[in-house]
Order: sequence, then structure tokens, then C-alpha cells
Amino acid sequence: MTKNTNKFNILVVEDDPGDFALVEDYLTEQITEPGIVRATSFRECSSILLKGDKVFDVILLDLSLPDKSGVVLVSEMLKITADCPLIVLTGFTDVDFSIHSISMGVSDYLLKDDLNSRSLYKSIVYCMERKKQLYELKESEKRYSNIFHLSPQAKWIYDEATLRFTQVNKAALELYGYSEKEFLSMTILDLKPEEDKSEFLKSVDGKENSKNTFKERFRHYKKTNEPIDVEIYSNPITFNDKHYRSVIAIDITEKLQFEYKLTSAIIKTQEDERYEIGAELHDNVCQILASCQLTLGMLKETFDLSGEVMFNKSCEYLNLATNEIRNLSHRLAPAFFNDTTLEKAFKRLLTDFNVENHYAISLNFDPLLKTTEISRDLRINLYRILQEQLRNILKYAKAPAIKVDVVKSRDGLKMQVSDNGIGFDTDKVKGGIGLSNMKRRAELFSGRLRIDSTPGLGCTVTADIPLK
Repeated sequence: MTKNTNKFNILVVEDDPGDFALVEDYLTEQITEPGIVRATSFRECSSILLKGDKVFDVILLDLSLPDKSGVVLVSEMLKITADCPLIVLTGFTDVDFSIHSISMGVSDYLLKDDLNSRSLYKSIVYCMERKKQLYELKESEKRYSNIFHLSPQAKWIYDEATLRFTQVNKAALELYGYSEKEFLSMTILDLKPEEDKSEFLKSVDGKENSKNTFKERFRHYKKTNEPIDVEIYSNPITFNDKHYRSVIAIDITEKLQFEYKLTSAIIKTQEDERYEIGAELHDNVCQILASCQLTLGMLKETFDLSGEVMFNKSCEYLNLATNEIRNLSHRLAPAFFNDTTLEKAFKRLLTDFNVENHYAISLNFDPLLKTTEISRDLRINLYRILQEQLRNILKYAKAPAIKVDVVKSRDGLKMQVSDNGIGFDTDKVKGGIGLSNMKRRAELFSGRLRIDSTPGLGCTVTADIPLK
């Protein structure tokens, strides 16, 4: 039989010399250097442990000592053993007591009558390994706790079933202004604006969210009702068969404000350049073409019959060029750069888009918007969003019908552009430059742009813009 050559330090608390000798023999059978220290009473054992000059791998405890025994002995021993595994050795076959002692924190419970060298050695090794695993687990939990609570980023955990917060770190308390007690009495919905709550509930209803890891941008509100934009990183965790979500929230309000200013400046430059080109085409090129028509008109009387045919053809081409340039100038510089309404600009854009009547187009413009003040910049950007989506429909949708709805919502304006084309899977199709531009234009006005599409069921683009 091969002995364990590792060095052990074992404290045996046993007052009976015969039982101690037997335990000592069992240990030396299995271990080359058992390193046995003996105590014959609780007082002696306590003195050895509290002195602290020796660290023990395991303690073997007789349940009946001269100065303490039973539950009282076990209870007192557990107070002074720290993390050292405690194995009870007894001659009493009391099953209820053995279960109770294990529940109190005893590592193992062995009957002396059934004891042999192998069973004792096995129990010692298992208890030491269990202690090692528990230590590593505690260290892991401590590291996680430090990472969670000391992180400079706001973090929390919430229950997927109830949406209630279960843990929250200091950075989150500082960011949102709530106390820990207040936070733990709230749900994730309490941070969201009213208009986002139903959509969020719809997104989590009936889905296996515990399997999804996602990154998303949301609008949240602090305790002071101040809005902030946060980037959310969320992943699922399971504890005791319950599903939770671990969340990191990064405040990107200042970052977005800078991006919006930059985007706004870029878009303004683009619009100014478009307007300049459009005005140049309308005022100069169209005037040159008109002058050509006048000059040709002066020459009409000098043509013979064959020359008149060519003259009429030239006039027709000049008219086509003039109309094409005029339409192009209106698309580059919409009429509401001056004083035309958004509704009229939309009607003209849809008419120009459907010049060959390939589409059944309907425009529903809420009468309430006629008395609502809509800034020039917002009108331009709504126009560009519609223009971009019409291009997408023309290029991809294969749709016979297009519907445009512009309505007054509770807090602002909602524009929907719907088609009954081939649609697409929004999870599989990546957004291009056009889609990014539409989203940026909506976000410039603290709005949101959403795309809903299903293969075979068309597509709907919705822009929600607050007017406050």
C-alpha cells in the first residue's frame, strides 16, 4: 500500500488513550508524516488553537470530553476552529444528531465502531479538498464583489421575472441619485420614460431573454427627473434556478451632445451646399435655357418646313431639360427653405417620386399639425428622412403601394413611411449609410427612428420626434 507522502498537521481531541492510539495507528497507516497533536479536553484544545502558533489541516473531535460534550461542544469548537475542517468521532449512533451537527458546520461525522484507516484517511482528504474549494469560491465571490461594488461604471442586477433590482453598486447610486434602499424597491421600468415602458415590456414578453446578451442605447431619468442617455451592456446570469440580468450602464449624455453638435454642423453644411447648388440650377441654368428658347423663337420665321421640325424638336428638348433641372433643384433645395409648408413639400416630393405612376401612394397629414409650430431645421430633416426611405423603397422593396402618415402624438410628432413590398429580416440585414443618416437626423431632435420589417410583409419606418 502506497502512503501519502505529503506533510499533514492534525489535531486529535480525544481523552481516551485507547481510542487515541487507534486513531494514531490509522493515520500512520495511510500518511507518512501525519504530524499529530493531541488535546484531552476542550480547554486544552482551545488553548492550542487560540495560541495560533500552528495551523492545522484538520481537527478530529471526540464528542464526549471531560469538560464539554454533545451540541455544546460542537458549537463551541466551531467558534474557534475558523476555516479548519472539523470531523466528529463518536461512539453514539444518533442519526438526528449527526444530521444536526453537519448542518451546524461540521465537515464529517464518523462512528468509531465503523472506523478504519481507509475511511478515516478518505474523510480527511475529502474535507481538506472541500475546504480548498470553498476557499477558492469565497475568493472568487470576493473578487466579483470588489469588481461589482468598486467599479467606476454604474452596475446593477435585476430579476428578469419581476424586473426588480436585487443588487446595485455605488457608481449607480451616484449616477442616478437614489439611495440603495430606494433602488432596491424599484424596477427597471422606473428609470425609463413613459413612452418606452410598453415597448420594453413587449420586447421581454414571451422571449427567452435569459439566453440573450445585448448592447443597447436608452434614455433614462435620474431621481431629479433629469434625462440622461446611457449605453447598456447586459448579460444573463442564473442563480438558484432563477434568471437575472447583470447590467453595466455607461452615461454617454455628454458624448452624444458633442456628436449631435458635430452631426448638426455637418448636416447644416450639406444642406447649405445643396441649397446653393439647387438655387444655382434654378436661377442660372434654367434662365440660360429660357434664353435659348427665346433666341430660337426669334429664328422660327427663318426656317423652312424641314427646319421647323428640327426647331420644334429643339424646343421640346429644352423644355424637358428645364423641367428636369427645376425638379432637381427642388429636391436639392426644398421649397420650405422659404415659406412652403411641410405638407406641400411632402406632396411635391411624392409626386416627383411617382412621376410614372408605378406606385399607389397615400399621404395622411394630421390637421392638428397645421397649427403646430415646426422649426425649419426639423422640416428639412423630416423631408430628408422621407426622401431617403423613398430611395430605399425604389431600390429594394418591390412595393406596389406606399403610405405616409404624419400625425401629432401626445408629446410630439410621429412620421411613418410604410410599404407592402418584400420586406426583410431586421436581425440579418445590417444598416447602411442611408439608414444611419436617417437615425442621426431623428436623434438630432432627441427623437428615435425605428424600423419594423418582416420578410413578405413589407417595411415600416417610424420617426418619433418630441416637439417640446
